[in-house]
Amino acid sequence: MHVPKISVVIPVYNEAGEIGPLLRYLRHLLQEDGHAECVVVDGGSTDDTREEVQELGFRIVQSPVKGRAAQLNYGAGETSGEIIYFLHADSYPPAAIFKLIRRRLKSGSESGCCRLQFDEQGFIMRLYGWFTRFDLLAFRYGDQGLFVKREVFKELAGFREELIVMEDNDFIRLLRKRKTFALMPETVTTSARKYRGNGFVRLQLIFAVIFILFYCGASQKSLVRFYRFMITNPKS
Repeated sequence: MHVPKISVVIPVYNEAGEIGPLLRYLRHLLQEDGHAECVVVDGGSTDDTREEVQELGFRIVQSPVKGRAAQLNYGAGETSGEIIYFLHADSYPPAAIFKLIRRRLKSGSESGCCRLQFDEQGFIMRLYGWFTRFDLLAFRYGDQGLFVKREVFKELAGFREELIVMEDNDFIRLLRKRKTFALMPETVTTSARKYRGNGFVRLQLIFAVIFILFYCGASQKSLVRFYRFMITNPKS
């Protein structure tokens, strides 16, 4: 029986110390599955990210262009799986993620993601995670993990590389229009490090403002300027 191959694509930029634990976790899942691969796509890290990935025996490629959208697109082109699974460097999918994806494919889904939970157990962060159970675009982002059939990815021309922020939400918007997007009840656990550095409520309000401004037609230049002004130690 044919088992669809899944390609995991992880964009990174200065993720030394974060990417290692994730890859150790994924290594076991990849070996156990036997029909999946993983590529890490670097955006020009200046720390030890590349060395950390290579020491763990994972493949890392250099994206010609820095930026999450460009890195995701480039990584997709460097893999061969029928299904592409995009994952952030600080997000941990459920242990059965590959089986869960294939199960959704059999039921007719072309793309999808999991719900979200954070590695911070305070009430506010648990509440934020709880809201991701609702099938609303405002609660759909890349840190939930995103799988998509390669043929669909190509048909939609991938992520819009001119988008520096909201590239994940924008692409999910296109996927949801096809009516074959699956919101899985299982959860991806992601780091709350940015919340801890910027304030649990304050950061969520910033994200809400960016979401509203984006869909009101604000330029990327304005959104990036706002993001960099408001966020402590932004990476891009």
